[in-house]
Amino acid sequence: MKSKLPLPNEQIYAPYKIDAVVEVLAEQGIAPEDSLKGSGVGVDKLYDAFELTSVRQYLTVCENAVRLATDPATALEVGRRLHLSAYGIYGYALLSCLSLREYFRLAVKYRRLATPPVNIEWAEHDETVTWTFVDPIVPDLSPRLWKFLIEQQVSLNVAHLQEIAGRECPPLRATFSYPPPAHAGLYTKYLGCHCEFDAPACELVYERSILDQKPQKAHRLTTALLQKTCDRLVSQEKTSSGLSGEMYQVFLTNPGDFPSMDAMAARFNMVKRTLRRRLQAEGTSFQSILDDVRSSLAQEYLQTTKMSASDIATLLGFSDAANFRRALKRWTGKGPKELRG
Repeated sequence: MKSKLPLPNEQIYAPYKIDAVVEVLAEQGIAPEDSLKGSGVGVDKLYDAFELTSVRQYLTVCENAVRLATDPATALEVGRRLHLSAYGIYGYALLSCLSLREYFRLAVKYRRLATPPVNIEWAEHDETVTWTFVDPIVPDLSPRLWKFLIEQQVSLNVAHLQEIAGRECPPLRATFSYPPPAHAGLYTKYLGCHCEFDAPACELVYERSILDQKPQKAHRLTTALLQKTCDRLVSQEKTSSGLSGEMYQVFLTNPGDFPSMDAMAARFNMVKRTLRRRLQAEGTSFQSILDDVRSSLAQEYLQTTKMSASDIATLLGFSDAANFRRALKRWTGKGPKELRG
């Protein structure tokens, strides 16, 4: 990780993840001041409701943990302790969702609200559903820090799905793209499944049949209200944070005439490669931002105008209505008629 200092407008997250790391290390006899060293976060700010931190500050504390921890299960234990109730509105929106399929979708859709150190994707297959842990939000992490983050993330995902389902719900298997560590046996203990190393990707694999199950705290009105709040929070964060925020504003002010990646790079006086790298450091990409803007505009047009799906497709730059409908289903899980209500 090249810089430990927050980028402009990066400090937008409550320090609950930092606190979890500090708490686990404290149980190993490590002083909170040492755990927080170099992060810019004071011990007195860990429980401050108005304190805001960044992903980079969290990564600094994780780097300290890699260096200081005496227990090889540290990252796995941090993940297990990060209950959904610690995530505020985001966590309660997931707890009240109406199916596990919706949980998978919303966990990714609103991930920007969760101090995300790792990019995550989910995919539904014929017999399985997978979480794939793609790459770090901040590039150039050391292999040891990357492994710490993966251990924390897979433990967290397993614990969260169990919270949502209201019962034990272990994966079929977990795979990791690195060699087995000395404490590989702890992976099975925390994840409850067979673990494979030196695999092509880091993934958690579940039975597809779980997707239609109803979470124990599912509530139609609550989830609708909380999702609207999450949509508003994500929208505010997107348009006000870093280079990606500036790009959102450019796209939103040019509906129907979206600049290309080359044109956007030129607008910000940089080459395309630099633009791509800067966006990756903020946990996003040109296509993700464009898709997000198209999705927001599509839903606004469907809910506030009488334009046909074909007209909206043309306005948003799709070649035909069929491609627009497929994209809308991918973004929202719904078709034009459902969104129109």
